[in-house]
Amino acid sequence: MKAVAEAEEESDQAVSSAILRRRLGVSAPAVTAALRRLKRDGLLRVRPAGVIRLTESGREITAKLLRRHYLIERMLTEVFAMEWYKVHEEAERLEHAVSDDFEGRLVERLGTDAPCPHGHHVEGRSPTGRRRRGWRLLGDLTAGQSGKVRAVYERDRGLLEYLDRVGLRPGVRVELTSRDVDETLALRVGGAPVKVGSSIGARVWVSPVVETDGTPPKVSSRRVHSRSTRRGRARRRTGTQRRTPRPV
Repeated sequence: MKAVAEAEEESDQAVSSAILRRRLGVSAPAVTAALRRLKRDGLLRVRPAGVIRLTESGREITAKLLRRHYLIERMLTEVFAMEWYKVHEEAERLEHAVSDDFEGRLVERLGTDAPCPHGHHVEGRSPTGRRRRGWRLLGDLTAGQSGKVRAVYERDRGLLEYLDRVGLRPGVRVELTSRDVDETLALRVGGAPVKVGSSIGARVWVSPVVETDGTPPKVSSRRVHSRSTRRGRARRRTGTQRRTPRPV
């Protein structure tokens, strides 16, 4: 079930048995048997076109598991100072052993507002949800455009270690300086030049940075004069315009 939920988070593409087989690295009969068992238990449905959807009961279970995974990742980094690129695998092992009581203690200690070390929140992790926030993939930036790294793909330890080496972590500013003919991305990450492949551009989410020079917007004298004129007319209509007092 968790694989179905994660596949939905990572792509707007409908989840199928072929997608699950590639994600899990198992045979087609193994996926078919697991789907049959989960369908029998009322945790998912398989539509005639082969599209797999979790039921309400299935979503409740996976949401709880993903929430515990998120809390463990934050605990490992914020409490135990573990490297951010290591915590996903540890959370995969520990999430099944978390009790309701311990989960409650983690929520009290950490809260649920901050993102995990990879930039993900408890909800709104789908590509559609991220685009609604104004985020886009690093590879979708145009040359000369800057962005702030918001989230990265977390289920590949080798990828995370590479991102750590080149400095592409959540919270870092990145600029796309150019794009080569082979789709290699030339970046400036925290001011340092870095080149990455197009696959990296599809694994890193950024929020574009709007450049400003800090100068306040100008207000034309015509607009100021217009506003003063309107106020003067309003005072004359109400009889409250200022008069010069007569000498006694």
